[in-house]
Amino acid sequence: MSSYIRSITMEVLNLKIEGKILREIDQTVHDHRYSTRSEFVRDAIREKLSELEKEAMLRHIEKIAGSSKRKTTDEELHRAGEQVMQRLARRFK
Repeated sequence: MSSYIRSITMEVLNLKIEGKILREIDQTVHDHRYSTRSEFVRDAIREKLSELEKEAMLRHIEKIAGSSKRKTTDEELHRAGEQVMQRLARRFK
């Protein structure tokens, strides 16, 4: 049986971090059982990117909802909300 192995290319990112923040990262790595600082930082970056994307989607929804010239019923708002939640669920699982 052949197995498919997904190859992920990693790039190096150098950054400077204040000592206090680095100590907090080290404590979090230990407390939450991350294997390395890098694993924690990658996870934090993924979470931040996801958060920013969600915020952008919500701003877009607010813009669309605010541009309506007609009165939207509660049922229409509920359906639109369900559609958005389904899209978010598919996108972010």
